[in-house]
Parts: sequence; structure tokens; C-alpha cells
Amino acid sequence: MEMKNQYSRRNFLKISGLLAAFVAIPTSVKAFYNDVKQYFIPKKNVSKLTISVNKKTHTLYADSRSTLLDLLREQLHLTGSKKGCDHGQCGACTVHIDGERALSCLTLAAMTEGKEITTIEGLGNGDELHPMQKAFVECDGFQCGYCTPGQIMSAVACVNEGHTGSVEEIKEYMSGNLCRCGAYNGIVESIQKVAAL
Repeated sequence: MEMKNQYSRRNFLKISGLLAAFVAIPTSVKAFYNDVKQYFIPKKNVSKLTISVNKKTHTLYADSRSTLLDLLREQLHLTGSKKGCDHGQCGACTVHIDGERALSCLTLAAMTEGKEITTIEGLGNGDELHPMQKAFVECDGFQCGYCTPGQIMSAVACVNEGHTGSVEEIKEYMSGNLCRCGAYNGIVESIQKVAAL
């Protein structure tokens, strides 16, 4: 009985074809990705942006689709404003824009040019805490602390807006800020304390 030669021309052609296919796959996959990207993935539109944050002017380059929250956290390294739900439902990202509270996760950074932005880091005066920050500490207005920066920014706005006439009014105007730990009684007490000053 004669044994077949495993190094035949046919086997050589099969192996060569497989190797050629393996070499060609990454190139074709990359070309396919580039075609898809060209038509379906929008290109970044990076533009120069000058914004004032906590009374300091910053000139940055940002994608026109960047949110203020991402700009604050990723480029300016101001991580006090938290990314909670990223849908404007929890209030953890609350900042002040020209003195009014705003959800930074829903605000495009490009919309803030020429406006004054205040984050939790800029609320106090140097090492001296803002009265609302002091009240939160004294009244036990936080537990885990994740929502606290947004709660404090909203609480300051609540007092400035004059919505502190009753517990119900405070709760209504603070309803956009969620505390999963349930420190609401301490938060309301903190607001009442500052409103009485």
C-alpha cells in the first residue's frame, strides 16, 4: 500500500489560500470599519472655547457635542460635580450658570461661552466654607456624600430664589435632586438654617 504524500500540490494550495485569507481579513475589516465610520459616525467638531469657571478664565479645545459636566471633570479636573444618571434626573451634576442652577450633564459646553460658571469647588471663599456647606455638616445633610455637591448647589439656589417659605416649598424646589441615602430631613434643616441668616 502506497502512502499519500502529505506535502502534495493540493495541500500546498489549500494552506496558501487559508494563509492569504487570514492576512487579508484584518485589512478588509479595517476598510469596512472606515467605510461605516465615514457614513454613520459623525466626525468630531473640535473648537476653541473660552469659559469662566469659579472666577477663572479657561481657554480649551472641546468637541462641540461635549457636555459642561464632561468638560469640567475631564479637562478642568473639577470633579466635585458628579455624573449620576447622566440624564438630568438626579441633580448630582448641578452647577450655577450666571447665578442660576443648571444641570451640567444636559448643558452643552459650547453654550456656556461668556457665562460665569460656579461649581461646588468655587462656592466657598478659599478655605472658608460657604454657609450652606457649614449647615450641611452641622445638620447632617449627607451620608455617602455622592449627591451632596449637587444638593448644596441647588440648596444655595433655593435660598437665593426665595423658595424657603415652608418645608413643602423647600421640598418642591429641591425635588430635582435625589439622595439615595435618604438624608432629606438634614437637607431641609440645612436650607432652613441658612435661610434664617
